[in-house]
Amino acid sequence: MPTEPLSIREAWSQIPSPGSVETEFERFTGKRMERILATVVAIGSSALGVQALFAAIPTTSWSDTPRVVTLLAVYIPFALMLVACVIGRGVRAASGLFAVVYVVALGAWPSLVGVSAGSATQPWIFFLVNVGVVAAMLAFPLWLQFSWAVALPFVYGYVRLVEGGFSRDFWVTTAFDVSFTLILGIVIISLGWMFRSVAAGVDEARARAVSSYADAAAAAAAEEERVAMSALMHDSVLAALIAVERAEGERARELAVGMAREALTRLANTEAAVAQEGSDDPVATEQIVAELRRALSELGADAVVEERGGVGLLPGRVARALVLAARQALGNSVTHAHGRGLHILVEGRGDEGITVTISDTGPGFDLEAIGADRLGIRASILARMAGVAGTADIESSDLGTTVTLGWDRA
Repeated sequence: MPTEPLSIREAWSQIPSPGSVETEFERFTGKRMERILATVVAIGSSALGVQALFAAIPTTSWSDTPRVVTLLAVYIPFALMLVACVIGRGVRAASGLFAVVYVVALGAWPSLVGVSAGSATQPWIFFLVNVGVVAAMLAFPLWLQFSWAVALPFVYGYVRLVEGGFSRDFWVTTAFDVSFTLILGIVIISLGWMFRSVAAGVDEARARAVSSYADAAAAAAAEEERVAMSALMHDSVLAALIAVERAEGERARELAVGMAREALTRLANTEAAVAQEGSDDPVATEQIVAELRRALSELGADAVVEERGGVGLLPGRVARALVLAARQALGNSVTHAHGRGLHILVEGRGDEGITVTISDTGPGFDLEAIGADRLGIRASILARMAGVAGTADIESSDLGTTVTLGWDRA
C-alpha cells in the first residue's frame, strides 16, 4: 500500500504535457491506417500485375523496342510501388511515380505500340487501370484522387476506341468498361477517404484526451503541492514560531530552537517526497510510541501513552504520517483544550496495522464550522492519513474530542 501513491505519481508523469506531444504520437491511428491501406494495395495490385504480366509476355516480341520500353517503363515503377508498400517506406513517392507513368503510357499506347483494328483482345496495360487509381489514392491529395478516378477511365475508353477503330461494336463494350471502372475507382477513393477520416477522428479524440489528462495531472500536482506546503507551514513553521514566542526558560528555548531547525530542514527539502514523509524503511510500533512521547515533551504536556497489542513493523511513510497527524492532534488538544484529560492509546496489530487514539475532555468544537482556510485538521490530519491509504476519524462534543488514526495493510 505505501507504494501506491508513488505508482500513481509515476503513471501521471508518463502523460505528456500540452504542446509536447510528438506528431507521430498524435497521428498513431492515422499512420496505422496508412500502413493497412498500403498493405491491401500491395496484395491486390500484385494479383492484377501478375495477370497483366502473363498477358504481356506472349504478345511482346523482344525485338519490338516500343513494346519492350513500354513494358519496362510501366513495370519498374510498379515494382517500386509494391516494394514501398510492403516495407512501409516511400509509399507516396513510389505510388505517385507509378500513377503518372501509367497515365502517360496508357495515353501514348496507340502511338507507341500501334493498334490492331477490330481486335477484341484487350492489351495487358488495360489490366492495370484500377491499379493506377489506387496508386493515386496513396500518393495524392483528395481532390486529385477523385480527379484521377474520373479521368483515368476516360483515357482508357479513348485508347480502347482508338484500338477498335471507333467501330460501333466497340462503343457498347467500351461504355460498359468505362462506367464500371469509373464507379469502382470512385468507390475505392471514397473508402480510402472514409477510413482516413475515421483514423483522423480517433487521433483527434486521443489528443484531446491526453490534453485533458495532462491538465488534470497539472492541477492535481499543483493542489498536492499547495496542500503539502500549507501543511508544512502549519505543522513546522507556525508551530516553531509559536514555540519561540512562548519560550520561557532555557529548556523551552532549546525546544524552540530544535523545532525551528526541523522546520528549516523540511522547508529546504520540499522537493523531495521522501524528505517530507520519511523513508520507506520499516518502523517498529515502539518507535512510534517513542515519537509520541517526544512530541508530548516538546509541547510541555502531561499525558499517558498506553500501549496495547503486538509489536510489529510498519512502512516508514505510514509511521511518519501517523506521527505527524498525531502530533497535530496533540497540538490542537494542548492549544484549544489545554491538554485537559489528554490520553493516547496505541493499539498494534503486528505487521498488519495500527490504531492511534488521542482523546481529551476539553470543551470540543464543531468540525463543520471550521473555515476552509484552516488546514490543521483537513490537511495535517485527514489529508495526511488519506495520502498513505490510512483513516482518520474525529468525534467532538461538549464532553471532549477523540481523534482516531488507523492504517491496515490489507
